[in-house]
Amino acid sequence: MAEIVLNVEVRDRTGTGGAREARRGGKVPGVLYGGDKAPVAIAVKENEFRKALYTGKLLGHLVTLKYGDESQPVIAKDIQFHPVTDNPFHFDLMRVDEKGTVKINVPVHFKGQDVSPGMKKGGSLEVVRHEVELECPANAIPEELIVDISTREMGDTIRMSDIQLPKGVTASITDRDFVIATLKVSSAALSEINDEANSGEEA
Repeated sequence: MAEIVLNVEVRDRTGTGGAREARRGGKVPGVLYGGDKAPVAIAVKENEFRKALYTGKLLGHLVTLKYGDESQPVIAKDIQFHPVTDNPFHFDLMRVDEKGTVKINVPVHFKGQDVSPGMKKGGSLEVVRHEVELECPANAIPEELIVDISTREMGDTIRMSDIQLPKGVTASITDRDFVIATLKVSSAALSEINDEANSGEEA
């Protein structure tokens, strides 16, 4: 089962009023949905929720939900934060089959900017997708997708096919090889090139 366990309570009241009541009681309100069952209004003690949140393995990962003696695998699909206090405000959990597959967004991170030939020549990395929706086993969701641009030149385009995915993991978009990022001429580099060109004309 998953590393993180969330002990939940079922909320008697739903809607805005029920959510406010949960927050006044020191809990974070949420909703459990998915599968062939109806959505259920739930809540988790705020201190326990924060502890799970700060592990960095709550959102987008397999989590064990416990309600009394019952437990089931779920995935935290969304967490909302208060715009002023930044406290966790609401969350959504999705029921999953631990041995099944799920569609989930995974963040894309880049490495090698410091040695990339294109970046050294004044290029800038224009990221088209900061995350990609993947179809993967519920118990083997990738933490992130790493794109190495250490050998990339100015004008290069990084597509989904350039990313090596773990076994059993595929992109949910299969009808095209979509763009992840491009290495473009930065405005500063372009200005420098134009200045050099103008200086050459004047000479």
